[in-house]
Amino acid sequence: MAATPRAQKRRSPAIAAARRSLVWLLLVLLALVGLNWFTVAAQDGSWAPKLALDLEGGTQLVLEAQLAEGQANPTAEQMSQAVGIIRQRVDASGVSEAEITTQGGRNIVVAVPGEMDPETRARVESSAKLEFRPVLMATGAEQVQIISPEDLGPDATISTEPTAPPTDPSDLVQATDQLVIDYLAYDCAAEMGTTRPPADPAAPLITCDVDGVEKYLLGPVEIEGTRIADASSGMGTNAQGVQTGQWVVNLEFDATGTEQFREVTQRLYAIGAQVDPTTGMLDQTRSRFAVTMDNLVITAPTANAVITDGRAQISGSFTEASSKALADQLKFGALPFSFETKSSQTISATLGTWQLQAGLIAGAIGLALVVVYSLFQYRALGLVTIASLTLLGVVAYLVVTFLSNQEGYRLSLAGVAGLIVSIGITADSFIVYFERIKDELRDGKTLAAAVEHGWSRAIRTILASDAVNFLVAIVLFIMAVGNVRGFAITLGITTLIDLLVVSLFTHPVMRLLATTRFFGDGHPASGLDPQALGAVYRGRGRFRTTDTGKHDGADREAVRRQSLAERKRAAAADDRGDDPGEAPGDGAAAAAAGTTKKGAE
Repeated sequence: MAATPRAQKRRSPAIAAARRSLVWLLLVLLALVGLNWFTVAAQDGSWAPKLALDLEGGTQLVLEAQLAEGQANPTAEQMSQAVGIIRQRVDASGVSEAEITTQGGRNIVVAVPGEMDPETRARVESSAKLEFRPVLMATGAEQVQIISPEDLGPDATISTEPTAPPTDPSDLVQATDQLVIDYLAYDCAAEMGTTRPPADPAAPLITCDVDGVEKYLLGPVEIEGTRIADASSGMGTNAQGVQTGQWVVNLEFDATGTEQFREVTQRLYAIGAQVDPTTGMLDQTRSRFAVTMDNLVITAPTANAVITDGRAQISGSFTEASSKALADQLKFGALPFSFETKSSQTISATLGTWQLQAGLIAGAIGLALVVVYSLFQYRALGLVTIASLTLLGVVAYLVVTFLSNQEGYRLSLAGVAGLIVSIGITADSFIVYFERIKDELRDGKTLAAAVEHGWSRAIRTILASDAVNFLVAIVLFIMAVGNVRGFAITLGITTLIDLLVVSLFTHPVMRLLATTRFFGDGHPASGLDPQALGAVYRGRGRFRTTDTGKHDGADREAVRRQSLAERKRAAAADDRGDDPGEAPGDGAAAAAAGTTKKGAE
């Protein structure tokens, strides 16, 4: 028994492929909804995207450069370098759409959307000037001893300069009498909250650790933080490779830093192996080196081996967040000088709600015009355009919301403009596809065949167009900063979603509609009526035109689509007096056939 046409449609490979595509699209939608639901339920996310500084307002910090006494004002190059480093730190913390600018000759203004959390503030305010210094003395921070001149006696002399040139940065000859007196009297608890000018890298330094537990007398700087090629955070491991459960910062030095670090660890390891003649014990104090950031000691480990590969590990009382913050600061580099927070205030939205509403109204007007044009130009086929645009909006909203919750992306007015531009990009894809289908119908194909052939031709054009748009978005994202990046992100996202929608929704829906009587038979209201498309192109310069004369414009359009070779054949047929609708030589063949027939009679 022969299969019925309806059964054949159900078994059609094109219909099966269309249904599979729609199922995949449904799975993508469910996955996006599920991811957003998870961020809302488990990570305190929101079903609405976060707004940027221009739409929500935020926090503004004014940082003033702190220069050493006698140092000239910072140059424009130094200020630009500081702005770039602070921007990288803020971006690494997950905050987007921040505005960082210079003000005057010494100030940098940092404005971030919403309320600035303490970790982001610490990233911004810290100069992250990492240095490696040898330890000369170390005691508990609670040991504070004030020594007055009377305590030393009237004949005592207090040296302020070394009695001899130091043989190396660990030489105790650098610890002059005055320096030791200052070290003993140093009170970590009183000094921790104060701001001190940058220390001289060539002179010893009295300081404490970041927790205020231990105080140190340190030698001059031996390795600058600029020698760090890379930094990352992770769990620390012991010599056997077993994790210690402590968060650490892993450092990797450049070639010069690797050689300097080898020399430091070699000297300190040798000092730690020597016995102090005064105590009869190993000198465990001077075998240590301190890692300081902004003149505070992060950690002061003992050199237990000579490190030759340029890889070091900073350990301390780190958490996952603080170790990552420090690694980011070191990776992006130290600021050229330290900064002090001059003011901190909450700022209102620079554009306000009504500008956002105006932008949304403009987008709605543009969308309405696209809908009206689609219905006017394509009639019922325009409903596919409307459904595709609606799907594009839903997917784009879910993706932007997910990025807002997970990556800290914030929607600015420029980002809204990118979403509005996507309406035109997506509508352009539909127009290309539908016009290709019309071309195939003019070629005399059925709607099902026109959908398949039109898609194979249209998808190349759509891919080329979207590739250009996506390339523009990538260049803008790399080269631009601030709100322009928001435009680039939304433009890139919607360009990819356009490919998703047109591949998994528009084309499959057209495959299904081609099997219906309304569209397949070319109902006048479907927008795919072959008679309404004018002449039916047959190839080789031949056309079948309508007899009513109602479609002269469409006939002229069909003639206009002739290739150069086809136009030459048609002109030759006119010269011979042949029917232009026949192929070249058809008239002569017919005449010959008539003569032969007459002779036979």
